[in-house]
Amino acid sequence: MTLFEELQKRGLIAQTTDEAEIAELVNNGKAVFYIGFDPTADSLHVGHFMALCLMKRLQMAGNKPIALIGGGTAMIGDPSGRTDMRQMMTVETIQHNCECFKKQMSRFIDFSEGKALMVNNADWLLDLNYVQVLRDVGACFSVNKMLAAECYKQRMEKGLSFLEFNYMIMQSYDFYALYQKYGCNMQFGGDDQWSNMLGGTELIRKKLGKDAYAMTITLLLNSEGKKMGKTQKGAVWLDAEKTTPYDFFQYWRNVDDADVIKCMKMLTFMSLDEIAEYEVLEGSELNRAKEKLAYELTELVHGKEEADKALDAARAIFSSNQNSENMPSTEIDDSVFVDGKILVAELMTVAGLTPSRSEARRLIVQGGVSVNGEKVTDGNAALDKELFAEDVVIKKGKKVFHKVILK
Repeated sequence: MTLFEELQKRGLIAQTTDEAEIAELVNNGKAVFYIGFDPTADSLHVGHFMALCLMKRLQMAGNKPIALIGGGTAMIGDPSGRTDMRQMMTVETIQHNCECFKKQMSRFIDFSEGKALMVNNADWLLDLNYVQVLRDVGACFSVNKMLAAECYKQRMEKGLSFLEFNYMIMQSYDFYALYQKYGCNMQFGGDDQWSNMLGGTELIRKKLGKDAYAMTITLLLNSEGKKMGKTQKGAVWLDAEKTTPYDFFQYWRNVDDADVIKCMKMLTFMSLDEIAEYEVLEGSELNRAKEKLAYELTELVHGKEEADKALDAARAIFSSNQNSENMPSTEIDDSVFVDGKILVAELMTVAGLTPSRSEARRLIVQGGVSVNGEKVTDGNAALDKELFAEDVVIKKGKKVFHKVILK
């Protein structure tokens, strides 16, 4: 099986412009490809994780990845998949986020000895002359064709700013610049980026002639991956300070039954033959596949030691041994108590289990909270300080356990 065929079998490819040429480059390790990352936060999340795994997989086969940080495009914002305009960020915030991305990406991609590049499109976009762009680049784009793109259609009803309208041109220029500067001959992106990516391929061929070698390819589930990276608590981050290794493990341990094999194929580096052994599992046996998925991905992001800890904690909790030393925990001090008591709703908020006391009360009243194995249903229930002479374990829902320790 060739690498390109494997990518197809793993469900990673939706569509291409030149499939035969792309397959030849990828299979022979001759692809110089880029994937863009807009630095809208100071950590990558699960939506980015899928792209990072693909970059690692292709690099292992000899291809050269370019991680393009959108320091320039982030100053405008991509309208794709949005119904409102993105919040404008300062140059300082963008730069800080770029530095955070570089540190996290280095865990997936080998940037040594020219094996990969990390570049920032601010290096060329911020120096462009507006009139020159209109003459040299704007002339290559049809407004009618741009407005027909799905990413713009979704915004037309509520209003599309001229600022955002330029995003396609800027992203297309990125590919044009990368092609000229670094010999980049291929771009990857989510299926929601297809119109922008086609714009880049067409710009290169119009500006540099039909012989210009530029390809596009989309990841089938990259846009779905962005949704997968969101939970009721917010984004699932790759930064351990934002999402603990245990919570990261639990996120994948709790994926829907219908998604577990799909995630194994797209995200892990397990062979397809090994995955096939899990594919035949049904019912409660699928828990073995979920545990394997969670362990593989936690090890990839946080290392074997943290993956082992998360696995130990998860198994201890599910076997009713709720005193695992690896269970997520929060330390509190005397200041949280009022007259020697603390509301359960307040304790849940302090422990980060809910964003607010009102949300905590709602969960309590609905019967979704237990303390030390006893269900709490009174939204105003309080715990005596004496109870914290030993560790207190809060259970939220069926699978979230958290230990609270009094200093």
